[in-house]
Amino acid sequence: MRPARIVAAGALGVSLLLASGEAPAAGLYFSDRGVRPLGRGGAFVAGADDLGAVYYNPAGLADAGAQVLADMSWLHFTSDYQRKAALTQVDPATGAPTGETYEQTMPSVHGTSPVLPIPTLAVSSRLGVPRANFAVGVWAPYAAITTYPASLGATPAPQRYSLVTLDGSTLAVVGAWGAYRVTDKLAVGAGVEALVGTFRSSVVFTSCPAERLVCAPESPSYDASAQLSVGPIVAPSGNLGAIFAPTESVRLGVAFQLPFWVDAKAKVKVKLPDAAITSSATQEGDAAHVTFRLPWTLRTGVEYRLPSTRVELAWVYEAWSLHDEIRVVPDDVALRGVTAFPDPYAVGPMRIPRGFRDTWSTRLGAEQALTLGGYRVDVRGGVFYERSAVPRENLSVLTVDLDKIGASVGGSLHVGRWRFDGVWAHIFTIAADVGTREAALTPLTPLAGNATPTNRVNAGHYDARADVLGVGLAYQLD
Repeated sequence: MRPARIVAAGALGVSLLLASGEAPAAGLYFSDRGVRPLGRGGAFVAGADDLGAVYYNPAGLADAGAQVLADMSWLHFTSDYQRKAALTQVDPATGAPTGETYEQTMPSVHGTSPVLPIPTLAVSSRLGVPRANFAVGVWAPYAAITTYPASLGATPAPQRYSLVTLDGSTLAVVGAWGAYRVTDKLAVGAGVEALVGTFRSSVVFTSCPAERLVCAPESPSYDASAQLSVGPIVAPSGNLGAIFAPTESVRLGVAFQLPFWVDAKAKVKVKLPDAAITSSATQEGDAAHVTFRLPWTLRTGVEYRLPSTRVELAWVYEAWSLHDEIRVVPDDVALRGVTAFPDPYAVGPMRIPRGFRDTWSTRLGAEQALTLGGYRVDVRGGVFYERSAVPRENLSVLTVDLDKIGASVGGSLHVGRWRFDGVWAHIFTIAADVGTREAALTPLTPLAGNATPTNRVNAGHYDARADVLGVGLAYQLD
């Protein structure tokens, strides 16, 4: 029954792993967000004072007044991966390992992201409540929706067991927020949010048994492709924050983002390989349920203000260790017609390990107000460093999260009640090499009763970089 189990587990297990491919800046997001805040390097916790506060610190809405904000950015993400594999020599007559191993370096693959505008839309009003302000809006994460080749010429691509493409995924956070100025020096805020949307993904998995009963590991003739749709996703969450200004020149900010609890339906379609045991097999049923958690985030910042100058230092902690696994529960999914196995063959619940870790980042940003040609112009810039949320042994092209260093420049032009914003940021990573002995990820095909695979699919050299280009506008209603 092992080949049937492998096919079924791959169809759901490997594919549903992609459900985490979109999610605070480390881990599954590649950058902080928002045209004006990103121009400050993401240092917008104590200095939040417009509708960008709904993401960074809702207490900042107390200073936003009645406002409309709309911006959009393009995350141009590219990555390179060159896989290495440890190969074990076997006796051609018996198939038994000889004890000799060698390392194979495979061709490099290049990942790209589509031209996709990532928006922020929000509106606020005091609603006639003294010292209060309220907002509704939607924002999308700056996530790398990456596509890799399925093949290199006539040869299957070496990263195919981790990812082919996430193209077609759409996620956003919708919410309602409020802030209240308790005193002239203290403002507090909170929001109710939901992560909504769908995931679409494509991946290749192997249906070859780990014990080499009928094929060699990663044999292309035993490759199967799977397409996954997860959704509709409605994952509740919320945030809260406070800003305290002990003097006119100093503002202290703190904000807390609750986790997102994802619990969604999924559908998976599998193209089974032409291998002998599955050449006449079909899939019955395509429904499943997937659950996982995305982290809570703590943001802190201190801003120093002069009449026309602002400088903020911020520190962010993200509890990515919450994203430790993905639970998959198939709903009457089975295979029919697998040679020599029970018909139908039902697929049971699965647990997919992720192994993320908590991480942190530090950010420094500044704004300077000028007058040019009778108009107010703001210039801003920022830098940040962020530690990867993925331990090196768990790196894969599915989540290329490396230590990052970023720099940004931006500006605003004020014309009456209008403010026109722009930003450019460049994020580069510290490349990482995962050795064949430390790599931890194996093909996610076996269920209980199968031998654990020994071949690792995530060793090799990883590098990535990104540019963010964004424009926006804000209109002040009061």
